[in-house]
Amino acid sequence: MPEDPHDDGSSAAIPMPRLSDEAVVAIHGFIEHFLDLFEARYGDQIHRYYEDRSARNIIGADPLSDIDDPPF
Repeated sequence: MPEDPHDDGSSAAIPMPRLSDEAVVAIHGFIEHFLDLFEARYGDQIHRYYEDRSARNIIGADPLSDIDDPPF
C-alpha cells in the first residue's frame, strides 16, 4: 500500500482511515458548520475564559522597591 503523501506523521497517535475526496469535503464542511454553531452558542464564554487569563489581567507581585523599607 503506498504511503499517504498528506501524512506528515503528526497524527500517528490517531489512526485515520483513507477517505474519498467527496467524503473528506463532506466531513470538513460538517466540522466547519458544527464549529460555527458551537462558537455562536459558547463564543462569549470562550472569549471570557481567555480574557480572564490574559497576561494583562494577571496581577503580579510588586517588585522590591527598597529592602530596607519596612512593609508597614
